[in-house]
Amino acid sequence: MAAGDGHSPLRQGQAPHGRGEVHTRGEEVHGHSEAHGHHHRDVSGGWLRPAVFGSMDGLVTNVSLIAGVGGGGGSPHAIILAGLAGLSAGAFSMAAGEYVSVSSQNELINAEVRKEKVELDTHPEAELRELAAVFRHGGVEPRLADEVARQLSERPDVALRLHVREELGVDHKDLPSPFTAAGASLLTFAVGALIPLLPYLIGFRSLLVALVLAAVAAFSGGGLVARVTDRPFLRGALRQLLLAGAAAGLTYGIGSLVGHAVS
Repeated sequence: MAAGDGHSPLRQGQAPHGRGEVHTRGEEVHGHSEAHGHHHRDVSGGWLRPAVFGSMDGLVTNVSLIAGVGGGGGSPHAIILAGLAGLSAGAFSMAAGEYVSVSSQNELINAEVRKEKVELDTHPEAELRELAAVFRHGGVEPRLADEVARQLSERPDVALRLHVREELGVDHKDLPSPFTAAGASLLTFAVGALIPLLPYLIGFRSLLVALVLAAVAAFSGGGLVARVTDRPFLRGALRQLLLAGAAAGLTYGIGSLVGHAVS
């Protein structure tokens, strides 16, 4: 356990506790937070990253696919077929990838937690000293740090949670759900991929209309993500628009070259 890595729970303004386990400073902070309306968004539910990545990936992937097929001289029927195939394949692929990725990460964390539990069971005094060292590094007076570590170590579940949080940087009681990640990725990819297909599905036969609609969606989506993450709207919007435009433009060019070569 690295006592000197600077990630002490006390340095982060957190009391040494798990949820509902030790009620000391955590209750004061919680009460104070509610008093002045201080709230945090849920950042550990496992849905935001796959949702954002899925929607933008679906949009960019399918508008590029449609641009490539259209640039190669494909008929509206071929564009719709390719777009729907890209939507389905991409959504299921993204969902499967997210499920496997999050599951594997959770399994790795749980394996490391089991190792830490063995250490706590077999070398309790050494682990107690390490925990006290963490508190001392966080600025707690040595004698008090030893006493806090001793009291917390009397609760094996609390001690394990603290050691895991300090050494792995995660709360093993609050891991993201692979099902949530997979579902968010599948749904948002499908929604993003559907946007450039909409003009064709409702009767328009113009590639330009599909590209303009995708550009508006990329601009709006990039700006919205920027606002959610407290960044400037315009910067995020323009970044996403440029990335989507570059991908679609390059694919259109490749489609045009291939179309001329095989025609």
